[in-house]
Amino acid sequence: MNELARLIAQRIALTGPISLADFMAEALGHPRLGYYRKAAPLGAAGDFTTAPEISQMFGELLGAWLAERWQAMGSPAPVNLVELGPGRGMLMADALRATRSVPGFHGALKLRLVDINEQLRVYQANALAAHAPTWNERFDDVPAGPLLLIANEFFDALPVRQFHKTAAGWRERMVGLSDGVLGLALAPGPTPFAPVLPDGDTGAEAELSQAAAALAGAIGARVAEAGWALIVDYGRDETRLGTSLQAVRDHRRADILDLPGETDLSAHVDFSLLAAAARGSGAATFGPVGQGEFLRRLGIERRAAALKARAGPEQAGEIDAALERLIAADQMGTLFRVLALGDEKSDPPAGFAGFSDQR
Repeated sequence: MNELARLIAQRIALTGPISLADFMAEALGHPRLGYYRKAAPLGAAGDFTTAPEISQMFGELLGAWLAERWQAMGSPAPVNLVELGPGRGMLMADALRATRSVPGFHGALKLRLVDINEQLRVYQANALAAHAPTWNERFDDVPAGPLLLIANEFFDALPVRQFHKTAAGWRERMVGLSDGVLGLALAPGPTPFAPVLPDGDTGAEAELSQAAAALAGAIGARVAEAGWALIVDYGRDETRLGTSLQAVRDHRRADILDLPGETDLSAHVDFSLLAAAARGSGAATFGPVGQGEFLRRLGIERRAAALKARAGPEQAGEIDAALERLIAADQMGTLFRVLALGDEKSDPPAGFAGFSDQR
């Protein structure tokens, strides 16, 4: 066991088994030892690579989407521009570079980054110094006012609970101790979450993120007043049976209980859960739509062609490879979904043709 595993084991020995959600919260967010407190997990040297690391085109197009939404809101000033989990700041740097010619936009922005990782905050400060960012540890700490928000690969790291259907009904999967070692076992009694779980036969599995629903509801309440949010992540459009929690370390699969604080944990996002929570707070929702289709509708192929026109053969090949990775159905184009949340006063957002306001 590493230090954090020993601390979790001590907690279990004192108070009894904990949910997988509680385990994830400790493994990822422990104040001193949590993975997202101390690791620099992005890129080839980390545990995963996100879309902004693949190509500048991703951030540029999302920046254009934000600027258009600001104009649709009536160009409020000031407006909080918020990114949840901004990584090294590359997405936001690309977004702001692409929108520097939008009249009044940058002057209206109050850039606020929600992140708990001190190492990554250094990268963010360097990348975004010209825009005077400020930081918050939680979305709830972001000041009131008109809001533009981006969350790219943020919701997948929020804690999830898991359940198994027995002959006696749904039981929650817990983290306990066996001979002093962390292990998984089912709770002995029925779970109070059974009414919100999908129907399933004996042996079925299910997953639920209360944290994701709560955050989507909080964002929905803010944008319903004045604002727009764009959530991009991998996941599914509807609630369904099955579990998806996985652990990755050094770009390889790992055991979810192994080396907490040194291993990335994530689960597929239930976009129907997010949308329902946001609508319950008064927001309009659009999507989800596949990332590939969304980026095509925003003009990523035209942007790639423009970049290639000024590139050499090697760079052109890299642009093509990045485009393929972002939009191809067998790469990020289908698995990654995009959901918009907004107010009821603005015109419908770009990228969601065919989706009506689902309030």
